[in-house]
Formats: sequence, structure tokens, C-alpha cells
Amino acid sequence: MSSPHSLKKSEEAWADEAKDVIKALESEQESGLTSSEVQNRLKQFGQNQLRKHKTKTLWQILVDQLKSLIILLLAVATLISFLYNEILEGWAIAIVIIINTAIGFFTELRAVRSMEALFKLGKVETRVRRDGEVMMVDARDLVPGDIILVEGGDIITADVRILTSSKLQADESALTGESMPVGKNPEPVDENMVLGERTSMLYKGTSITRGSGEGIVISTGQETELGHISSLVEEAENEQTPLEERLDRLGYRLILLTFVITVFISISGILSGKEIFLMIQTGIALAVAAIPEGLPIVATIALAKGMRIMARKNALVNRLSSVETLGATEIIFSDKTGTLTENKMSVTQLFLAERGIEVDSSSGFSGKNGEEEDIRLALETGVFCNNATYTADTDGGNSGDPLEIALLEAGHLAGIERDILLEQYPEVREEAFDPEVKMMATWNEIETGRYRISVKGAPGTVLEHCDSFLVKGEHRSLSGEEQEKWKAMNEKLAADGLRVLALAYRETDTVDGNPYEQLIFIGMVGLLDPPRSDVKEAMEACRAAGIRVVMVTGDQPHTAEYIAKSVGLVTEEGGGAKVIHGRDLPSPQELESSQQDTNQIISASIFARISPKQKLDLIELYQKKGHVVGMTGDGVNDAPALKKADIGIAMGQRGTQVAKEASDMVLTDDAFSTIVTAIEQGRVIFTNIRRFVYYLLSCNVSEVFVVGLASLLGAPLPILPLQILFLNLVTDVFPALALGVGEGTQGVMQQSPRKVDEPILSRKHWLGIGGYGMVITSVVLGALFIGLYWLELSERGAVTLSFLTLALAQLWHVFNMRDKNSGIFDNAIVQNKWIWRAIVLCLMLIFGAIYVGPVAEVMQLSPPTGEGWLVVAVMSLIPLLVGQLQKVWAARYAE
Repeated sequence: MSSPHSLKKSEEAWADEAKDVIKALESEQESGLTSSEVQNRLKQFGQNQLRKHKTKTLWQILVDQLKSLIILLLAVATLISFLYNEILEGWAIAIVIIINTAIGFFTELRAVRSMEALFKLGKVETRVRRDGEVMMVDARDLVPGDIILVEGGDIITADVRILTSSKLQADESALTGESMPVGKNPEPVDENMVLGERTSMLYKGTSITRGSGEGIVISTGQETELGHISSLVEEAENEQTPLEERLDRLGYRLILLTFVITVFISISGILSGKEIFLMIQTGIALAVAAIPEGLPIVATIALAKGMRIMARKNALVNRLSSVETLGATEIIFSDKTGTLTENKMSVTQLFLAERGIEVDSSSGFSGKNGEEEDIRLALETGVFCNNATYTADTDGGNSGDPLEIALLEAGHLAGIERDILLEQYPEVREEAFDPEVKMMATWNEIETGRYRISVKGAPGTVLEHCDSFLVKGEHRSLSGEEQEKWKAMNEKLAADGLRVLALAYRETDTVDGNPYEQLIFIGMVGLLDPPRSDVKEAMEACRAAGIRVVMVTGDQPHTAEYIAKSVGLVTEEGGGAKVIHGRDLPSPQELESSQQDTNQIISASIFARISPKQKLDLIELYQKKGHVVGMTGDGVNDAPALKKADIGIAMGQRGTQVAKEASDMVLTDDAFSTIVTAIEQGRVIFTNIRRFVYYLLSCNVSEVFVVGLASLLGAPLPILPLQILFLNLVTDVFPALALGVGEGTQGVMQQSPRKVDEPILSRKHWLGIGGYGMVITSVVLGALFIGLYWLELSERGAVTLSFLTLALAQLWHVFNMRDKNSGIFDNAIVQNKWIWRAIVLCLMLIFGAIYVGPVAEVMQLSPPTGEGWLVVAVMSLIPLLVGQLQKVWAARYAE
């Protein structure tokens, strides 16, 4: 048997005659395939299903928590501690790793399982003709060559070439982004037509909105257009998040810093005549001091808190590090249908003779006297000439063509209900909508033996069948000049992105004959998939935050431009809309040789009639230019771009399974404004992460300086390895954690996004870390020498003073983390209740380490005298005083 795909590639089927496609696939329209042939083709082509979504295993989630250079550093420190018999230090660091891993594991497990709960699919059956009989079969058992039968409400389960049709329409919005159903017929189209214009095809994943027809399956499974998009999703690489990149860079710097300092101090001590084993112990102490054990725990908890906050605000994030990525987002690629719009049609304009009427879903219509009669006649015509159902109070109670549902909704706003109207004026005949005629008509009995013919259809066609038009209840002759006025109005409305229907009527005493004769033109209705009410404010917030929103849609340019202006995506002040059609978009290869083309694309605000592959190319182009790109979408066609983007954002309510699987975040309320809330939280999180990393490292550097300088000076170690670990796990972690869960500073959304290559700590921060480290080192060594030579304490007593000075200096140092432009008392640190709780807890633990006998013995500490406490108090407050003076000076210098 010849391979059907070798005889007729599915990429060409829409351009060939239906009979040729049937012949190429070796099938028969009247009888379909035989059962034996179906089995052969199932063996050859496999079942009609996409590759299954791979759920993330517990092991994969666990391993993800360990993919960090900081964790690697801690693991090395643990190993070194055990090798040199520093058992307590080794177990203490190992516990840090376990705690961090557990927090990240359970937080991400809950997020991953919540996401997977969204990905449930039911079994779908398809009506097929096989062995000359029509039967229902599992869609997974369809094969190329199968003859299928479809009607309104059916889900299309394979790629199908249409053979026959009757008023057939399909909703392809999930695949193409086109918000309106597309008329379908068997006639071949040009082979170069884009997917959204292939009217002779039905595609897997779409649905039939009206009509009926037959078709032949040409592709199944991964060979369908949906399968190709699924493959693009797999090929699109998951980008490492900016936070992961920054933490990795920080990890490399810490490795280098730890190695250089440890080797230098150890070799210097050995060359100066100190014992080799003592210097090895000192090297371990330095390694422990340099590595911020609290960093992974605090970072994980800060991100987990951000994830919980976002979940409460309708943004479900499936990866911890993605939370911060939102804060760095510079560009948001937004789909139009269902993201910026409500994904439903509504009547927004009603045009009668000499009058245009705005239609609002809350306030309805306005008018007086005869004009009110004209309005009612127009609305009744739209309600009569209709096959849809509309229920205002019940979700999911609407069915039928979206345009017809919109007409029923408009009637409802004026108090006209279809069922009540039909009881009064029963329908006696219908002339169904014909795509060739482009009109529909109904007969309703308005009195005994008297009927009203109601007509709706394409404006140009309806006008051709009218010889008069309605003006305030009067009939006037429809001259050629008057027709041109209406046609011009139609063109203007279409240019504004509206779908336009014309309404006409006449009264008659018979239900026979042609309904499209001597009609009276009533007017036109303009319909629109309306913008979401919350989007405009969200656009303004994005603009204030320096975030650029770009519309990328499969819809028509005029419609895209109209919506972009309506939601404030483009403004006249900003130069208006620049629209690029998909057919005019250069390929990536062409862009590499043309900087001018690249600049034009980068500056565009709207991309219309864009394919899934082009979305991928656009995201890659922006990423190569150094931008952090977010992508929103809900359709199958959005999935590859959602995965490729730095942060993929899918719609939870109407998003497809494929889109949700490919995304980093799902909006459970489908609101674009939720993205702005998530971005704000992402920015707050990064600010908090930078703040606590700055705090942690300035504390840890002071420990390195203290141990290193003491070793070089031949003095006793001012702080022992176990004491260092105690500080890193207690006085470092709790204040840092309080910094990490802070509410953030005001005005964070009035700042520009961070650059993608901006490190967590800049040169200015590293200088600050070194400066604070030196100040803290000075007071700690000062306390040690005062204890040894002024108070004449034992070495253990003097080390207790230096330990307490370091511990308290680090605690007070948290107040140096305020912004330089904030007040000494009016700032995010002082107002953070967690800071005060952390300080109280740390003081309790410090006092416990001094006054609880067994703990003090293990830590080699002894309770100080009153004089000793005075030394500790004075010396520990000096870094705080220096830090506050520096903030005041920096604020004044900046002015």
C-alpha cells in the first residue's frame, strides 16, 4: 500500500480539488475506508494523539533545588569539615542544605501539581463513515483517509480537507487568534494562503459553530498543524531566568573570593611559622565565614512568599525563580483575543439614517419618539433573524454564532427577549444564511395573514436588494447617492475594526417567494470583541513602569489597531500605532543582514496575522537585543512563544491545555491587570533579594576580615569556626529573612526595568560590602584587644567580647539597609515588623549561647562582666552610626 503522506502532503491539500485529495489518499467518499485498511493505517501512522505532557517527577523537582553554585559551595564546605573532623560544623552546614532543599521542594511541588491539575482532557468521539456505514469512533483511532461528518458543536480531532459543506463555520481562535468564526467550503484556495485563510480545511483543536459537512482526514497526531505547534513547543528552549543567571554569577565570584582568601591566609600563616594543622583549621573557618549559608534559605523563602502572594492575587507560578523574572520584564508580547479583549462579540454601534447610537452593556440605548421605534425595529430584526440562544443570568447558557448571540444580547438590553417575541409573533419560515448569498431571512406572523420578513447580512449585499430606507418611521427612496453614503459608512466601521451587519425588512401577506426583494433598509450594527475593562489602567501602569506592551495576534490589522487604541496600548502622543502584517515580516536570516529592518520591527507596536513560528522569531529577536520578554496567550498557537519567552503567561479560564503546559505562570482570572500586579511583586522581590544579599555578604566579609587579620597579626582567633556557623545560621539568617519578606518600598512601579545583565550586586554594592566589612572588623578586633590588654581577660573571655560585638554589630547593621533617600525612622526597614521580631529572636539566642551552660561550653563562651557588656554595647553600635551618617551624606550629595 502506498503511503498517503507520500502521495499527498497535507501542506498542499487546501489548494487541490477535493476529488484529487480523495484519490491521493486511496479512499472513497461514499463508503469510507474498510476496517482492515484502518488497522493497517493505524499500524503505519500510529494513534491520533499528540505526545503526552510529561509530568514532573518528585525526583526532578528535588534535583532542581540542588542546581545552585551556592548549594555546591555549601556541599564542599560540608565535605571539608567532615574530612578534617569538624563534625559539628559539617552537620550544621548539611542541615542548612536540607532545610533549603525542603522549603524549595515542597513549595515547588505544590505549584507544579496545581498546574498539572489544570491539564485534564476528556475522551472525544468522532462521527466517521467506514465500511459504508456511519459510526462513532474514538478520535484516537482516526487515520488519514477516514471520511468524517461534522455539524455545529463538534470538536475537530484531526486535520481535514472539506469535501461537502452546508453553511459551515468553524471557530479557529485557539489555533489562529482570529476571534470570529470562519466560513468553510470545499473550494480549493491558493497554496500560499496563511492558515487562517484556508477555507477548505478544518484543523485539529478547532470547533464547528454552525452548519454541517463532510471531510477527509489528511493528517493525524503529530503530523497535524496542532502537532507541528506542539513540536515547536518542545524545540523552544526554556530560558534560564535572570535571577538564576545572577545567582550563578554571584556564586562564581564567591568561589573565587573564597579560594583566593583561604589560600592566601593559609600560606601566609604557614610561611610565618604557624602550625600547618592550625592554618588548615583557619582555612576551614575562613571558607565557612565566606560562604553565606543563609543565602539559599532566605532566597527560597522570599521567592516562595512571592509565589503565595501572587497565587492569592490570581497568578499561579510554577517555578520559584520565575517570580523574580517578572520584575525584570521589559517587553510584554500580548495576544489580542481573550487577553486584551473579552473573547465575545458585542453590539457597540447602531447606525440608523442620519444617526449613530453608542451601545453600552450597562446603560443600553437612547432615543426619542420615532427614533425609538426605529431602534426597536432594528433590534427586533436582529432578534427575529437569529438561530442562537442567549441567557443573561446563566454562565454557559449561550450557544450559536457569536454575532447572533451579540444581537440577542443587544435586544435584551432594550427589553426584547427572543422567546417572548416569538410567542407574540411566531416564526413561520426561515431562509437560512447562505455564504454565497451572504444573507439570512425569516418570516414572522405579525397579525393574521400578515408577515414581517426580517433580513440580515453583508451590508453591500443587503443594500443591493433594497429600494428604500427608513428615516424616523418614514420610507424614503434609496438612491444611488444614498447607497454610496451607507457603503462609505460600512468601510469606515470596518476600518475601525468592527464587524458590520446590515438590517432590512418588509411586510407581506405571503410566506412564499423570494425574501430578498423590495426590502426597506433599516441600518447597520457594528460589532466588536470589546476590550477588557481593566486593561487600559494596566497599560498606563506598564507605561509608568517603563514596560512596553506589543500586540502579537493572528487577527486582521484593522481590528488589532482599533483594539490597541481602545486599551491605550498605543497613543497619539506616543506616535500612534505602527502595524506590521505577517506577510511583510522578514525572516530571521533577512534580519541578520538588515539593521534597518530590525529597527523597524523593534519599534512596531502591533503585529497582525502572525503565525506561531513568527511569534518565536520575534521573541528571539528581542532577546538577542538584550530584553527580558514576557508573553501572554491562551491559544494553541501561543504555546511555542510562551515556552520560549523569559516568562510565559497563560490564561487559566479559557487557556488551552497546550498553552498552560508551556507557560511559567497561569492567570486564574484571565485579567491582564494581574500581570501588572505580578510584575510589581517581582520587582519587590528582587529589591528584597538584593538587600538581604548585601546584608549577608557585608556580615560574612567582616567575618573573613576578622579571622584573616587576626591570623596575620598572630592574635588569637576573635571568633571560632563553630561561632561563625552560629552567627551565619542565626544572626545572619533571621534578619536577612525579615529583609526578604518585606513589603517593599513605594514607587517601585515608577522605575524603569532593570537591565538583563545587571548583577545582583553592582560595583557600588561591592565597595559598600568592603567598607562595612572593614568597619565591623575594626570594632570586633578592638573589642578583642580591649578584653585582652585593658580588661586583662582570659583568651576565652576576650573571644566572648569579640563574638558578642560581631553578633550585635551585625544585628544593628540591618538598619543600614534602608534606602538612602528614606528617613532615619521613616523607612521600609524600621516599619518592617519582621525585622523587630528577628532582632528579638536573635537576642534571645545570643543570650542563650552565653548563659545556657551546655551551649556556652560547646561554643567556648563565658558570661561577660558589666565592663565587658559596656565594651560590647559601645563597639557594636559604631557600625550603625557610621552607616547612618553615610546614608545622610549620600542623600545630600545626590541632591
